[in-house]
Amino acid sequence: MPTLRSSSSPSSVSSPLRRAPGGRQRVLSASSSSSVSMPCGDRDSDQTAEGDSDSLSADEGSDFEDSLRHSVKKRAAKRPLRTTPVAKHPKKGSRMVRGHGQKDSEPPTSDLFDAVKAAKSDMQSLVDEWLDSYKQDQDAGFLELINFFIRSCGCKGNVTSEMFKKMSNSEIIRHLTEQFNEDSGEYPLTAPGPSWKKFQGSFCEFVKTLVYQCQYSLLYDGFPMDNLISLLTGLSDSQVRAFRHTSTLAAMKLMTSLVSVALQLSLHKDNNQRQYEAERNKGPGHRAPERLESLLEKRKELQEHQEEIEGMMNALFRGVFVHRYRDILPEIRAICIEEIGSWMQSYSTSFLTDSYLKYIGWTLHDKHREVRLKCLKALKGLYGSRDLTARLELFTSRFKDRMVSMVMDREYDVAVEAVKLLILILKNMEGVLTDADCEGIYPVVYASNRALASAAGEFLYWKLFYPECETKMVSGRERRRSPRAQRTFFHLLLSFFVESELHNHAAYLVDSLWDCAGSQLKDWESLTSLLLEKDQNLDDVQESTLIEILVSSVRQASEGHPPVGRITGRKGLTPKERKIQADDKVKLTEHLIPLLPQLLAKFSADAEKVAPLLQLLNYFDLNIYCTRRLEKHLELFLQQLQEVVVKHAEHTVLEAGAHALYLLCNPEFTFFGRVDFARSQLVDLLSDRFQQELEELLQSSFLDEDEVYSLAATLKRLSAFYNAHDLTRWELYEPCFRLLRKAVDTGEVPHQVMLPALTLVYFSILWTLTHLSGSGASQKQLLSLKDRMVAFCELCQSCLSDVASEIQEQAFVLLSDLLLIFSPQMIVGGRDFLRPLVFFPEATLQSELASFLMDHVFIQPGELGSGHSQEDHLQIEQLHQRRRLLAGFCKLLLYGVLEMDAASDVFKHYNKFYGDYGDIIKETLTRARQIDRSHCSRILLLSLKQLYTELLQEQGPQGLNELPAFSEMRDLARRFALSFGPQQLQNRDLVVTLHKEGIKFSLSESPPTGSSGQPPNLAFLELLAEFSPRLFHQDKQLLLSYLEKCLQRVSQAPDCPWGPVTTYCHSLSPVENTVEANPQGYPRSKKRRTEGPSRQQREDISSSQEESLQLNSIPPTPTLTSTAIKRRQPLGGLEEMEEGSPEPELVQSQPLSGNQRSRLSSPQHFRTLLNRSGPGLGNRLTRLSLMEEDEEEIQSELSEEWQDTDKHSSSSEHRLDLLDSTEMNLEDL
Repeated sequence: MPTLRSSSSPSSVSSPLRRAPGGRQRVLSASSSSSVSMPCGDRDSDQTAEGDSDSLSADEGSDFEDSLRHSVKKRAAKRPLRTTPVAKHPKKGSRMVRGHGQKDSEPPTSDLFDAVKAAKSDMQSLVDEWLDSYKQDQDAGFLELINFFIRSCGCKGNVTSEMFKKMSNSEIIRHLTEQFNEDSGEYPLTAPGPSWKKFQGSFCEFVKTLVYQCQYSLLYDGFPMDNLISLLTGLSDSQVRAFRHTSTLAAMKLMTSLVSVALQLSLHKDNNQRQYEAERNKGPGHRAPERLESLLEKRKELQEHQEEIEGMMNALFRGVFVHRYRDILPEIRAICIEEIGSWMQSYSTSFLTDSYLKYIGWTLHDKHREVRLKCLKALKGLYGSRDLTARLELFTSRFKDRMVSMVMDREYDVAVEAVKLLILILKNMEGVLTDADCEGIYPVVYASNRALASAAGEFLYWKLFYPECETKMVSGRERRRSPRAQRTFFHLLLSFFVESELHNHAAYLVDSLWDCAGSQLKDWESLTSLLLEKDQNLDDVQESTLIEILVSSVRQASEGHPPVGRITGRKGLTPKERKIQADDKVKLTEHLIPLLPQLLAKFSADAEKVAPLLQLLNYFDLNIYCTRRLEKHLELFLQQLQEVVVKHAEHTVLEAGAHALYLLCNPEFTFFGRVDFARSQLVDLLSDRFQQELEELLQSSFLDEDEVYSLAATLKRLSAFYNAHDLTRWELYEPCFRLLRKAVDTGEVPHQVMLPALTLVYFSILWTLTHLSGSGASQKQLLSLKDRMVAFCELCQSCLSDVASEIQEQAFVLLSDLLLIFSPQMIVGGRDFLRPLVFFPEATLQSELASFLMDHVFIQPGELGSGHSQEDHLQIEQLHQRRRLLAGFCKLLLYGVLEMDAASDVFKHYNKFYGDYGDIIKETLTRARQIDRSHCSRILLLSLKQLYTELLQEQGPQGLNELPAFSEMRDLARRFALSFGPQQLQNRDLVVTLHKEGIKFSLSESPPTGSSGQPPNLAFLELLAEFSPRLFHQDKQLLLSYLEKCLQRVSQAPDCPWGPVTTYCHSLSPVENTVEANPQGYPRSKKRRTEGPSRQQREDISSSQEESLQLNSIPPTPTLTSTAIKRRQPLGGLEEMEEGSPEPELVQSQPLSGNQRSRLSSPQHFRTLLNRSGPGLGNRLTRLSLMEEDEEEIQSELSEEWQDTDKHSSSSEHRLDLLDSTEMNLEDL
């Protein structure tokens, strides 16, 4: 019977040869060499095969002291190895010529493969059919099986009977490699489409069924299995990725099936041993010698079978796993780790040893997410069983630190699995995780990813809460938790949150514990009893935290989604979850409605506690007040609400109270009349108090602190309620406006009174507008409202110059909102009747708004510390306030309320304040360009002019371009230039106009009479040079001519310096042709064309590229590593070197001295520069060359990122690299 053989190599590991029972002969050939020679024309010359490393045994290089070594007997081959002549290397695509007396029968190549691919027939029947054909013709049947695996690799070649007889394994694999289709990198395991979606599952099922059906017959007939293992071992060492991936999967699944068979044999041996011992222990009269003899024969047969199975497993492990668990392809490494984990779980007596566990431990450091994930899942299966954890003590001590550190893995799913693994270790291995280990996991409960936070919450529950609050089991049933256990749970929760000081918001801790301790957190009875206890041992912080936990649990149960900022991948709730949510909402409402007035009464004096209690009403089912006849509790709540509002003046409490009353003031509720009456009573009380206190203020010339505080508190209460309720019928506009008028005219009104008064007048105007917008208002009403609005705007304009900054900021915010509301946008949508209300601010108001922005927004803040101190929090709040002010101003620009030229006051700070306001300014610039591209480009130039003029007035014209401020202006000009994007043709006229206007500005002022200096604005040309790469070559020539004409009109001494002119001339010279040949702004290859991204893709990419560029330093050019990309080098420099036409090198030397610049900058020399070639100029102007090289590098970076994006997508889909080095160094993991 012919056998598959291969030449031996240092890396090939052959399975031990054994003598088969029954006298049958077989041979297991060695695996093929891992280094297969490839034709040069079909493979990348850059891709080299990695050298073969020595085979690693399971015990080699271990981190452990092996306590057990398995000695496996070698299988001796009865059939001697034949030395068949090696066939000559056939040409690619040719077939072997058969002998004259041989049948010309091609092996079936597609029947088995097509059946597995279709996955329509039962695998058991499919394997049975193959077994029948194998029994009829062993050679043809085995060839069919071999070709099935070859086809599963995606190879179109076949193994013929002639090849099978005369060629070794390595020669067969070499021949198949030549026939492999390289046009696409896809093969069945990775191919897209519905037809291949289930192929891997069917393929693995076929291998499993094949071993299962053969375990009592062909499995111990050495020819098919041993030769199949030899072929798969050889294919797994191939450099062709498809061969290596598919054969490794097949070999590992084959190994898994053999492990199952070995486990069954082990169980049969144990049963046989027990039967033998039972029979032998019988008395002489009852013992059956024939039974003992048959049991001995059976045990001998089982022992031989087990040795043969272990020999096959040994061959697969040493020949495939030891090499492929560190393969360069992460999918292959993941397969190996997944399968060895299943071996350890199913056959722990043989595989759950340190000599095998070390492979999982080493691979925990793998750099790919999928491999680390498989490692953790494999370990979860082991640590989940208490019976197996006893064998994991040494492994745990060695790799515990790594497992704990993986909680902070950058991949969330890996971190989640790491936490779940540590939970199993915590449950099943007591004392292994130290307090230091746990303290590294506790902060994760506040992570933004909900899956990770929930896993950490479960760990926290099992570590801290479960041992103290464990539920007792009575008669196999879980009894209800005792109130004492619940109190213990909440006390532990309080102590953890308060003492850990990890976070300021308990809502995130509640959400993390919700999945594992939701029933305890929903025990609102225990929570409220703790809060209402008279003799409770809770301090002030614990009471506030417990109230926050109560509100958070109520919100979680009522709304069913995590708090703000926590990411969850779920889109919605299931019907079952919605049912639970509705039931919980009813339960919490019924329980808390009677207790809420009591809680408010107890904590009414503490604003920090009463504000969240008022928020509870947001999560109630308010209809229960009617359906359960709980109106008396509603009356108690309204009384407590009135007391709280009258007692407190804090904004959070007043806002919560106003919103709670707004929820109850729904006309659909039957109790609306009662609530509306209570609201009227409250507002009457506040209004009367305000009128009385206002009269005292207007009549008296002096108020003490108590009177001022009382008036300010009343105004704050009215302002908070005016925000949520319509208080127009109380006519608060007139008295408040009189108060503000006196404040502006005399300055005698305290600031704490002015702030709420401003807000009250603002809300009054908005509520009046709401009434007039909803019905047909008369012209008189509209004009009256506009008069009020204009008067209030004038009053706010006066407040912009107030001494107190909080008054100025409040006036600015209210002005911005009102100007935007009463802009021309208000008549859009069929509301033309509101046209009389449209208001356009005067120039003085626009100027004051811009001045305010300069004084309060674009200021240099202090250095921010670690972010935890009170000063840092104050600075962060101030930054948020400044961002709100800037956003309001930018909205006025974009909606046409202010003149667009005022945007120059914002754009000129783009670079300097990029860290604080870069996103706002960038969005404003983008929207302004969408509105009017031409006007936007003029504004950019105006911004540069303003900055230059300011610097010129401060420093003077001498040495202006050497100042750090001028360098910052140059960076700003470069950022402006990049904002035009790659659409050069679309921006052509805009950029040319910008250059012309810039040239006019630079020469607009002549030097002082009798001086030899240059025009004071001439250095502006250096800023203009940053826009030169956006020009076409023809436009550059025209601008050079235009510049020469303008210079001729300027009288100048012959020896005066012309540095800025030279700089600008250099940027327009022909050598600076970085864009002209390619309208998209990046260099183009000369020999071959690289197909770039489409226009739509470039437009989408350009905005993100502009934001990601760091202009202060030029990032290094990314190296090209993929062989698919190396074939298509897009860099022009490499192409030019191939053509043998090198460009002159730009020398990086010191800046020019004054004499050199004088000679180069004279008018006579300038006229020669216009006709001189570019390279000579670049060799001497060092600083200019560096500047242009920076621009070229930025453009090159942009082009490479665009092209790499396109190449990466295309290569990943169509040009996957088939050849790669097959193993990774352990240092890479």
